[in-house]
Parts: sequence; C-alpha cells; structure tokens
Amino acid sequence: MNGVVVWFTGLPQSGKSTLAARLCEAMKPRRRCVLLDSDEVRQALGAEGYGATDRDAFYRSLAALAAVLARQGHVVVVAATAPRLAYRARARAAWPRFLEVWVRTSLRDCQARDQKGLYARAAAGEAPELPGMGAEYEAPPAPDVVAQGGQDEHALAAVIAKLDAMADQGVDQPA
Repeated sequence: MNGVVVWFTGLPQSGKSTLAARLCEAMKPRRRCVLLDSDEVRQALGAEGYGATDRDAFYRSLAALAAVLARQGHVVVVAATAPRLAYRARARAAWPRFLEVWVRTSLRDCQARDQKGLYARAAAGEAPELPGMGAEYEAPPAPDVVAQGGQDEHALAAVIAKLDAMADQGVDQPA
C-alpha cells in the first residue's frame, strides 16, 4: 500500500503533538509510522523565523518531506499548526492520500497549558506572529476528523479506522 500523510493542525498547545504521538504508537504493530513534529523539524532544519516568508518556506519543505516519506510506504504523521489553509492545501496536493485532523481546542485551554510560554510572550508583544493571538489561524472547513484536544480517544479511533479503510480498499483518496 502507498503511504498516507496524516496532518494534525490546530492552535499552538492544542494537543497536536500528543495526539500525533499516540497515533504513531497505536500504528506500530500495523504499519511503519514516522512522526514529523514541527518543533523538531524546525530545529533540525534550522528554520527559526516565523514571518510570512519563513513560514511559507517551512511548510513547503515540511509538506515535501512528508510526501517523500509517504512515497516510501510510511504513515507520515505531521503535527504542525500550519495556520493557513493554503499550507495544508499544498500538503494535500503534494500527496493526495491525506487525512487532515483538526485538534479543535479553545484559545483559553491552549493558553492554560502554555508550557512553552508562547502565549505569555505574545501577550507581552514579544511574539506577534503567534497563530490565534497576533496571527490568524484558519480553521479547516472540512477536516477528515475533529479532535477535542490531545486525549480524544474517539478522534484517535476515527483516524485509525480511516487508515484501516484506506488500506483495505487500496484507494488513492480518503473516503
């Protein structure tokens, strides 16, 4: 079976990385799974900027990397805010076997779990580019799955079911 890209999007601190890691763990006995966490990929690539041009270049590279790994038969799980619809559309165009998971968490809840201090810095004017605060986050109009935070068991089960259905049907696009 060809690989699949599963892109977890949502506000910073919404639970994307948590849910993505849980999916990879659940997939281990079934399929080769690769987790691309945007923070780790940014660090590996030395992609430090968050301006419009920097974000565009980063998400272009991340989508291309995910497609390369998917072509090799992996389930590629991407945990990345990708705040613009265009970034996620580009990722879907790069590899059509694509599932979009929106980790829908309120801004208030994201701020409450602000382990990295992102929202505190944004409130102080030190991070004006933070999606949900100084920069817009464009929610997906029709995600394949909607998760309520990183511990959503129903969403995790729904993603796994969709991946299983894709494997069983050998389809080129998600149902």
